Amino acid sequence: MATTTARPGADRLGAALRAELPMIVGLAMAAVLVTFGHGWTRDFSNLAFTAAIFAVLFVVMIWCAFGVVRHAEVLAHYCGEPYGTLILTLSVVSIEVTIMATIMLTGDPNPTLPRDTVYAAVMIVLNAMVGISVIVGALRHREQQYSLQGAVAFLAVITTLAVISLIVPTFTKSTPDSSVTHAQALAFAVLTTMLYGGFLVIQTMRHRTFFVEADAGDESAEGEGGAPVYPAWVHAILLLLTLLPVVLLAESLALIVDFALDTLHAPATVGGIIIAILVLAPEGLSSFRAAAQNHLQRSVNLSLGSALSTIGLTIPAMLLISLFTGTPLQLGLAPADAILLGLTLLIAQMTFSGAPTNILLGGVHIVVFATFMVLIFNP
Repeated sequence: MATTTARPGADRLGAALRAELPMIVGLAMAAVLVTFGHGWTRDFSNLAFTAAIFAVLFVVMIWCAFGVVRHAEVLAHYCGEPYGTLILTLSVVSIEVTIMATIMLTGDPNPTLPRDTVYAAVMIVLNAMVGISVIVGALRHREQQYSLQGAVAFLAVITTLAVISLIVPTFTKSTPDSSVTHAQALAFAVLTTMLYGGFLVIQTMRHRTFFVEADAGDESAEGEGGAPVYPAWVHAILLLLTLLPVVLLAESLALIVDFALDTLHAPATVGGIIIAILVLAPEGLSSFRAAAQNHLQRSVNLSLGSALSTIGLTIPAMLLISLFTGTPLQLGLAPADAILLGLTLLIAQMTFSGAPTNILLGGVHIVVFATFMVLIFNP
């Protein structure tokens, strides 16, 4: 009888442990690397072993990223929109900032990798993520509606920050390359942070209704991992604990990525794409799922919010690290990349111009993304 009574509690404990496997495996992996594997990510004489370590690190970190997103979605259930999406995007961008800061401060300086990562993330979000989300929604619902005011607010800030951060440094005359002076770095960091902070005030307070579906009603965080399991504070703690392995493993991943780029003579943007995929994969799946469920506004909040937070938080963080550590940093894009970024911003403005989205618009974004991929390997 005692065994029968204890079984529900044991089942609940087992389910809870299975749900938190990303955190458990991630912390265990970090402990193993710190205790026994210090040389595993520094001695690259055995290329097969190095490749295996990279694969394990990448899988564990992306698994933890999914765990972070799961807890963020539950907190979104408690907080409602747009706070829920904001929690999700900030959780994801914190992973990106952590990895980028680690790469900047680890090994030989790579002055263009932060720029390439941000550029890759913006192109993936505004073309691949938006394009697939629009296509998925169109295939199931033909046309989908969203809040024009919210989309315009997102794109106005994204366009401004992208041009200031990634295009203007290409044409300034203060430095011989696409880097920025100390005065420019400080000014860009302050202005970018202020504008992003102003957007958050608009999004969460003054014009919150711009970012909420008109017929949202009681929109809970449905779907996989969306229903609350614990109180909100427990999910918040678990989110931080699941994020911790990503922080602890970032240096090891950065060392291997840096070695691989040098050994394979691969374009620097490939490293940026690897990091961007690691960071954006969970958020992208959330965006696709929202579009499939006919919640395009949430998909818009996720995709455009991700692009905005990538520029609005990652760029200032990289600029400040560069200022305080003296690490070289080049932000300006090559002319072809700058033109492609400008085209992306223009197409995004057209996609979210007020008319319902349709499958053609999604196809246009995918074509631009394919062009981006071609130019990486054949500039």
